[in-house]
Amino acid sequence: MRYSLRQLEVFLATAQEENITKAANHLSMSQSAASSALGELESQFGIQLFDRVGKKLQLNTLGHTVRPQAEALLQQAAELERTFNEQSGGGDLTVGATLTIGNYLAVGIMARYMEEYPGDRVALEVANTEMIAQKVLNFDIDIGLIEGEFQHPDIDVIPWCDDELMVFCSPEHAYTTKAKLTKSDLLKAQWILREPGSGTRQTFDRAMHGILPNLDVTLELQHTEAIKRAVEANLGIGCLSKVALQDAFARGSLINLSVPQRDFSRQFYFILHKQKYQSMAIARWIELCREEEGKC
Repeated sequence: MRYSLRQLEVFLATAQEENITKAANHLSMSQSAASSALGELESQFGIQLFDRVGKKLQLNTLGHTVRPQAEALLQQAAELERTFNEQSGGGDLTVGATLTIGNYLAVGIMARYMEEYPGDRVALEVANTEMIAQKVLNFDIDIGLIEGEFQHPDIDVIPWCDDELMVFCSPEHAYTTKAKLTKSDLLKAQWILREPGSGTRQTFDRAMHGILPNLDVTLELQHTEAIKRAVEANLGIGCLSKVALQDAFARGSLINLSVPQRDFSRQFYFILHKQKYQSMAIARWIELCREEEGKC
């Protein structure tokens, strides 16, 4: 074999960091050793994997082509090592999740995974749907858990479980006396919503088809808890996942409002890069998520 796993590690770290010094630090090796490993990999095959743009090393067409193959090979090598150590079945994972899933579902799943495989590490990154999808495309995370609908030719989108958005207000709001909200009520309300690009906002906008341009959106916030606090302060009404509101409804700090003429249903999804090697760790994570479907 004309290349080593270490050379592939340097290649992948450089692809992620776009800098050989940062790649070396990531791998706990000297800059000269990392530069030598990458140079030897390229010279052995008479190829170039990066374009040098100023101080950055950016993947060229060939680099983009071989990156998923190198990722898969290293993951398979790691699984083989775990098998030799009689620890197969788990493995380190980097999971991306949108805010509702990350704050209310993923942490519990992560705890179960780490209890099952105490020697393995799970890193959780929380962002909106667009950002999580981009991280999957860039191979920055192993698997994404998203709330919004998403399509891309390089990504597999796999349904996970059903969810529903709920409209809500504070106990002091005038709408608490209404059995259901009418179209007029929706147009008169001051709304506190998630930001564009989030899965929650995508579902809300779809549900409000026909009146969306005329809604009074007072605040757009990136965090569900901030929206809940603003609504509790009676600054307006909100719309979030039922998963994020169950405790507040039980306490009585927020009140559910009925909007029967609007469809707020949606699904949670797994997203994976089509060229990403499906490791045993990813497979087990998906199994644990499916066991938690009753909490959605």
